[in-house]
Amino acid sequence: MIKILAINPGSTTTKIAVFHNSTPIFLKSIVHQTEDLENTHITDQYEFRKNSILKELNDSHIDISKIQAIVGRGGLLKPIKSGVYRINDRMKSDLHKNIFGEHASNLGALIADDLARQIPGCQAFIADPVVVDELEDVARYSGHPHFKRYSIFHALNQKAIGRAYARLINHKYEELNLIIAHMGGGVSVGAHHLGRVIDVNQALDGEGPFSPERSGTLPVGALARTCFEEGMTLEKIQKMISGHGGLMAYLGTNSAYQVELMAEEGNEEARRIQDAMSYQISKEIGAMASVLKGKVDAIILTGGVSHNTMVVEYIKSMVAFIAPVIIYPGEDEMHALAWNGLLALKGSIIIKEYDESNMVNS
Repeated sequence: MIKILAINPGSTTTKIAVFHNSTPIFLKSIVHQTEDLENTHITDQYEFRKNSILKELNDSHIDISKIQAIVGRGGLLKPIKSGVYRINDRMKSDLHKNIFGEHASNLGALIADDLARQIPGCQAFIADPVVVDELEDVARYSGHPHFKRYSIFHALNQKAIGRAYARLINHKYEELNLIIAHMGGGVSVGAHHLGRVIDVNQALDGEGPFSPERSGTLPVGALARTCFEEGMTLEKIQKMISGHGGLMAYLGTNSAYQVELMAEEGNEEARRIQDAMSYQISKEIGAMASVLKGKVDAIILTGGVSHNTMVVEYIKSMVAFIAPVIIYPGEDEMHALAWNGLLALKGSIIIKEYDESNMVNS
């Protein structure tokens, strides 16, 4: 029996899970108070989050000395191929320095490696980080040589859900054309062509549909002018785009569930904004259908917002003509992390190294 710890740091939570093989025996979402995280850089949260994990495991009488692998959610690294990666010094250096940006997921590998070093024989990995890059070359052009499109999306959950659906219909993921929309705090819509995500909106900070806390694609002229308004700073613009955008900007909450309740209770403004978000997600799905040249086996809606019946039904009404719409509510990231760790320990997949051989020249 193989024991695996999965660690998934998010903007306001740190999710942890312990698995026996692929069976979860412990799941916990540690909710962090805003005052504990605000006004700090992501790397400044390292000790706080690590100690929170250790406390939860200790309080739940989980003996970490028996853990054989720790799999952390991968963060903002250089663009790399899909797969399971051993956490090495080069990866940790890039994450410590936040070379490619700050995000809570950067802490996943750092904490996993630290804890694994305290356990004899334990190995530390990441799997399908947000920077998985399988874009076709034509998808990298933006419209101006100063700007290039990059692949940053919910790779872990999209890949896991794609494989789960393939197993359900007795096919291989590599045999299918899928459009997968992960709808959480951010929204990413990927075109999966025979096992590769050949196009996807950059969901971290500025492309595609707006979401509970991100503004998505904004009118560029108005955005450029806003940057030069009195009192505006780069930090304020970044917050406007990611964190304080979307539902948060319009309605003062980043809770899609709360907005759903507001709409159900007759709040017409909430209903219009929720419909607008659903409309933009549907348009992005339509765009990805053209990327796949209309050959789409299924459209899959996943992530926390896929629990919202009003959003799901709105999207179905717009895109069901393209392909069957399948719903996988929530996300499967914890199981996906553990499953990848299990395959790595069993030798069922190749463990990759974070080096030039697996980096994508994007």
